[in-house]
Amino acid sequence: MNDFLGILDTGADVLARLVDSASRMKRDRHRHRTALAGRRIGLFFEKPSTRTRVSSEVAAVEMGAYPVVLGQHEVGLGTREAVRDVARVLDRYLDLLALRVFDHADLVEIARYAHAPVVNLLSDLEHPCQAVADLQTIAEHRPLDEVVVAYVGDGNNVCHSLMAGVAMLGGDMRVVCPPGFEPQEQFVRSGGDRLTISSDPGAVEGADVVYTDVWASMGQESEARERAEAFAGYRVDGAMFGLARTDAIFLHCLPAHRGEEVTDEVVDHPGSRVFDQAENRLHAMKAILLELLG
Repeated sequence: MNDFLGILDTGADVLARLVDSASRMKRDRHRHRTALAGRRIGLFFEKPSTRTRVSSEVAAVEMGAYPVVLGQHEVGLGTREAVRDVARVLDRYLDLLALRVFDHADLVEIARYAHAPVVNLLSDLEHPCQAVADLQTIAEHRPLDEVVVAYVGDGNNVCHSLMAGVAMLGGDMRVVCPPGFEPQEQFVRSGGDRLTISSDPGAVEGADVVYTDVWASMGQESEARERAEAFAGYRVDGAMFGLARTDAIFLHCLPAHRGEEVTDEVVDHPGSRVFDQAENRLHAMKAILLELLG
């Protein structure tokens, strides 16, 4: 694996290795404390970030690397300076470039012009680092080749990476969304017969995992009212979560808009694993860094 731009860029073997490596990192957090000694890792954020920034920066430090954090106000990606020029310059300084951007095409261009590995910390198309942590969290609950995951909400970047990853590792995925908000066709095709798309919230019934995300992501604020109306019947509340298996777990990539896409009752439910999931972002990032640089 030269770059990690999306789940579909990996094979099942690599993805399974990342999940297993993340699990081992969690069991022994300081196992690889010198594995990346002397390496320089660039972390660029065009969008605000809490979990992604902190988990990435701490992952680098705990493996002996030196993180360099940059924001859009400093770099001016595509405005102050051409994307390909930013890639060429940072490539001279850094051993790995990890970026959170609005436009996935910017990541593709950076990977084209940089020799260093490029990691997608989130784009409008995928959120693959989140998916590795999601799969790790699911694997802590049930074998990935036996699991049924019901994702309720917008067929967005988080959904894309999750559905591809679940199918790749042998699980079944149900995407439950209102008409017009389905995931992109290339990701639907990747799911094959392990994926179903439904507009019926009742499709959550019998699932091992119930997952949701915000209805309007960063950059979609102008659509928030329209989306709230479209998704009104898709809030994960106690009644919907109760349709899943009695031992089901609830996941959310956070931040959660409590009272909108999910209720307090579910976020704080004994079956909720959202904070384990957030912690696993650290271990997943370590596994990704080790895979690319170790």
